[in-house]
Amino acid sequence: MSKAAKAAKNIPAEALQRVEIQDMVAEGKCLVKLNGLVIFVSGVAPGDIVDLRISRAQKRFVEAVPTHFHQYSSLRETPFCQHFGVCGGCKWQHIRYDAQLRYKQQQVEDQLTRIGKVALPEIPQILPSPSRQYYRNKLEYTFSDNGWLTTEQINNDTQTYERNVLGFHTPGRFDKIIDVEHCWLQPEPSNEIRLFIRDYARAHDLRFGNMVKQVGNLRNLIIRTAQSSTQGSGQLMVLLQCYLPHPSIEPLLDAVQAKFPQITSLNYVLNNKGNETFHDLEVVNYRGLPYIEEEMEGLRFRVGPKSFYQTNSAGAYNLYKIARDFAQIQPTDVVYDLYTGAGTIANFVARGAAKVVGVEYVEQAVADARVNSEINGITNTEFVAGDMKDMLTEDFTAHHGRPDLIITDPPRAGMHEDVVQRLLALRCPRLVYISCNPATQARDLELLDPAYHVTRVQPVDMFPHTHHVENVVLLELR
Repeated sequence: MSKAAKAAKNIPAEALQRVEIQDMVAEGKCLVKLNGLVIFVSGVAPGDIVDLRISRAQKRFVEAVPTHFHQYSSLRETPFCQHFGVCGGCKWQHIRYDAQLRYKQQQVEDQLTRIGKVALPEIPQILPSPSRQYYRNKLEYTFSDNGWLTTEQINNDTQTYERNVLGFHTPGRFDKIIDVEHCWLQPEPSNEIRLFIRDYARAHDLRFGNMVKQVGNLRNLIIRTAQSSTQGSGQLMVLLQCYLPHPSIEPLLDAVQAKFPQITSLNYVLNNKGNETFHDLEVVNYRGLPYIEEEMEGLRFRVGPKSFYQTNSAGAYNLYKIARDFAQIQPTDVVYDLYTGAGTIANFVARGAAKVVGVEYVEQAVADARVNSEINGITNTEFVAGDMKDMLTEDFTAHHGRPDLIITDPPRAGMHEDVVQRLLALRCPRLVYISCNPATQARDLELLDPAYHVTRVQPVDMFPHTHHVENVVLLELR
């Protein structure tokens, strides 16, 4: 038995009654400390007074769930979504937006100081998201022939519920999908398209997939909307993912196109793998163009079914402007854009630089980046595909030129330690580090600390009603 489990066992039952929730911590959970025991609680807000039940014990902490609320926090507000608490998304809807921003700012500051242990400048207030609802340009829905039932539905023996559903995962469960009537994340016609496809499939007895048994045919639905493009406003992509070829696919797609003629890119992909990733599979462009376009400051960015593009278009514009401001690019600068994706940042900053070199692991993304330079008439970019830790060699810098500025925007796992060591060896004068995970960013900042000091920090909210936060840091050579 772990130390935390022993401590939890010795807590008298009355100590878990009328407990005041103390703080918000990482991953969106709340914190309570009782007799030196750390308790993480989900579904509550700081200031709530609740009864708790220990649900799980780890080595150094335990997890608990509220069983009764005696008093609600002043930080609370009424969730706007009918699926709140059952759906795995938007877990902070019950907390006022100003409080969400405060806790995200605190998360950045705590992790940079506690994990990174580096000296920090004064951190300005977090930049809020331009929109708090309908801010996403992409959503993914999952088909299931065994839809999740709530406790209330299970206990209601007077009604039969449809189990063929098209919706989102429940928290922590890859195989449990809830039916969704209205999602507040993506503007219409996203909900209308999803509901039409769900109802059409039910009416025509199409087989909804089963993720556990890997049976059925309808697997996944992706809807992308161009939100930042002036000329491309209203561009709309639909991608249907099926397990195997089937005669029902084309009639379904025809019905979707007839119902929603505004769809500008209609696609499908066949995927019978054990997971839903399809970057290695052929996507069939059934109708329209094989892409939609986003826009920033007159630059067009083609977004295909396999392309990465920040899901909050307006928020991404704010994020990239901050990165560009931190960078202070000079006309003679050679810029490296690491983890460039489809070259969005590289092309966004290219106007001010002598040359921008983008490096990315995914070859399809590199192809997209080159197209994005071409359609915008940008001629001072180069894009290279390869594993980052193997790319930044002396031969690489000899060929492309030593960088005056490096912009790095790695995935949530942060940068591989070999990449960090190569950055230390390069001794580039300025680094701009964009991160969607301040914890791994802080770890990397500590590794970079012998050669670099942090001179500017700016948190950015890209995902309202979630615990996720973006952070931009400027590092300068000591």
